Amino acid sequence: MLEKKNCWEIKKCGREPGGSKVSEFGACPAATDAASDKQNCGTNGGRLCWAVTGTLCGGRVQGTFAQKRLSCVSCTVFATVKAEEGQQFVFLKPGQPYKPRE
Repeated sequence: MLEKKNCWEIKKCGREPGGSKVSEFGACPAATDAASDKQNCGTNGGRLCWAVTGTLCGGRVQGTFAQKRLSCVSCTVFATVKAEEGQQFVFLKPGQPYKPRE
């Protein structure tokens, strides 16, 4: 069976609880977002990080999904999770509306 990694395992950012960068930068919201637990077979928001507000990318805090959607859909984490999940892929957290810019 394929081992499904969370975003912090793929990116090796060290911002998961107990990670090497938590004391310096704090825990990432994706690693602690219990509302996203088990989505795309991940732990907390680890396999739905693009839908979690306030995650980091390139060392900068990102905003809401609507604000960061273009950078997230081109991310290796997004592509990996989408490929691994296939037809079962979850794009947004349950109940999370998607409102594109007009």
